[in-house]
Amino acid sequence: MSVMQNQFLINFWGVRGSIPCPGPHTVRYGGNTPCIQMQVGGKHLIFDGGTGLRVLGQTLLSQMPLEAYLFFTHSHWDHIQGFPFFTPAFIKGNRFNIYGAIAPNGATIEQRLHDQMLHPNFPVPLQIMGAQLKFFDFKPGDFIELEEHNIKLETALLNHPGEAVGYRINWRGCSAAYVTDTEHYPDRLDENVIYLARNANVLIYDATYTDEEYHSPRTSKVGWGHSTWQEAIKIAQAANVEKLVIFHHDPLHDDDYLDLVGEQAAKVFPNTIMAREGMSIQLPVPVPQPENLEDIKMSV
Repeated sequence: MSVMQNQFLINFWGVRGSIPCPGPHTVRYGGNTPCIQMQVGGKHLIFDGGTGLRVLGQTLLSQMPLEAYLFFTHSHWDHIQGFPFFTPAFIKGNRFNIYGAIAPNGATIEQRLHDQMLHPNFPVPLQIMGAQLKFFDFKPGDFIELEEHNIKLETALLNHPGEAVGYRINWRGCSAAYVTDTEHYPDRLDENVIYLARNANVLIYDATYTDEEYHSPRTSKVGWGHSTWQEAIKIAQAANVEKLVIFHHDPLHDDDYLDLVGEQAAKVFPNTIMAREGMSIQLPVPVPQPENLEDIKMSV
């Protein structure tokens, strides 16, 4: 058994929200929009297809032929704009299982990915992709089980314009919650977010704003569909989360600003880190113990 088959590794390829923001002031945290890869038991699970997906795709070219699972939170541009530039999807022999919740207007994830590649928005259609693409629709609240890998995902509706869905990934007693894009409620904690985050090893949470920005009398962000790092900490504390990852950084927040946010957040919830492109988090997966002599022989 390879080392990767016993690992739960989270890799960050895009951590910005709304729009890519490359430049000298975003070098340390990165300017690509959301894309997270989880290597769970040797399998590739990819969450969202922002511009970070293009970068991930280049690294996967050395692993052909490839099978992976793509899970979309929703289809706002910053979460799908990297998909047409995902090189492995154009290569025959690769297989991608693509999951997305049905939109409020009834559109499937296949329809939405197809539509962004139609003229006059893009030069080639989705059908030009040479890999095998299989699409799976679900409703927020459904369970998704990758049975042959013993990986179980829970889903829940998030508070975001046009709807979004959050995920919880469970494997061998470890769990990671991916909760973006979502806006907190003014008078209570979101029960769906608490459910996904409960006792998780890692919570990746949309904290685009600070409380001051969110409630600004001049440029209020109420109703924009995103949360704050202060609210992220409330969720992490209430849900008994081990590690909190601040995610979906505002494109106006440069590296120095994010340093300050990280320092302030860690003072309140010490096990808080800021998401950065290229960052990896390894979860402490228990190594399965052989039950008898035959199992010992097989593991040698």
